[in-house]
Amino acid sequence: MSLVIRNLQRAVPVRRALLRKRVDQIRHVLGVQQFDLAVICISNHHIQRLNRTYRSKNAPTDVLSFPFHENLIPGKLPEAHCRDELNLGDIFLGVEYIYQQCEENKEDYSSILTVTVAHGLCHLLGYKHNTKEEWQQMYEREAQILQEINRLSGTNLQPLTKNHF
Repeated sequence: MSLVIRNLQRAVPVRRALLRKRVDQIRHVLGVQQFDLAVICISNHHIQRLNRTYRSKNAPTDVLSFPFHENLIPGKLPEAHCRDELNLGDIFLGVEYIYQQCEENKEDYSSILTVTVAHGLCHLLGYKHNTKEEWQQMYEREAQILQEINRLSGTNLQPLTKNHF
């Protein structure tokens, strides 16, 4: 189904064609091509505002995911009872924050953007990392996704939650 990628910031460049390609690959690996998805690239100011409003954290962050469905079970696709429910939700990428982190850590911005989208999509599918058990489950799923992306693209991407616990 549809994939909407919006760049609502001007702080850092976003290669939308490459981002779209990677998001499509991740959706294919997850088997969620039939679901609508929005990926919105925003500045530090806007991601901080969302983070403060929805997570009570007054700081910019890399990604916030807002699932369309409730009561998600990790590893199980959401049940859609009609066409309008074929929606995963929205991923907000704090691309300015991601870019700054990449500069500090000497990491490839494009690669980390892909990893961050995979992480965000896992959240839209019910994966969390609040406990060590949840983290382990999410880490394993991210690793599976990225292993397949690495095979398809010749990259060496690692899960975002690699060093979380």
